[in-house]
Amino acid sequence: MNGNGYSSAEAEYIRKHHRREPAENQCSSAIRKHIKAPVHLVWSLVRRFDQPQKYKPFVSRCVVQGNLEIGSLREVDVKSGLPATTSTERLELLDDEEHILSIRIIGGDHRLRNYSSIISLHPEVIEGRPGTLVIESYIVDVPEGNTQDETRYFIEALIKCNLKSLADVSERLAVQDRTEPIDRI
Repeated sequence: MNGNGYSSAEAEYIRKHHRREPAENQCSSAIRKHIKAPVHLVWSLVRRFDQPQKYKPFVSRCVVQGNLEIGSLREVDVKSGLPATTSTERLELLDDEEHILSIRIIGGDHRLRNYSSIISLHPEVIEGRPGTLVIESYIVDVPEGNTQDETRYFIEALIKCNLKSLADVSERLAVQDRTEPIDRI
């Protein structure tokens, strides 16, 4: 583990895919989650720019404009309880080979300005079975009246909730995927 608590492999993935250079009025971070499900299964959920509600618990509805190409837009409706009701997001990168998705928020009734995120998936072995290391990083302007720490805490809480939900959904699917067929009687 290095000084940030990342393994050397995690630090290399972050260096390669998640390098951020925040300006003075911005903050950024990278959050990781180990999921007990194979990459292809986790990716089948993450890559669905058109259906983030499959694993993101705060999304109630999503309408996509375009055909899931770079530059496509989605209008996301947010469930009550968050300081927003809508978010307009643009697909920046969708790489099925490297398992990387990047989005940028370009509008909505919230305080996240110049927000962009990258999520990357990496195969690993967990308890002798195929698993996935998920890393999500972001960069955003610090809203007026907030500190970097407050902004980071809020966004990281949302990302951690989304990644926990992604793990729960993926691991349920992985268990179903491993179920042996029952012999006919």
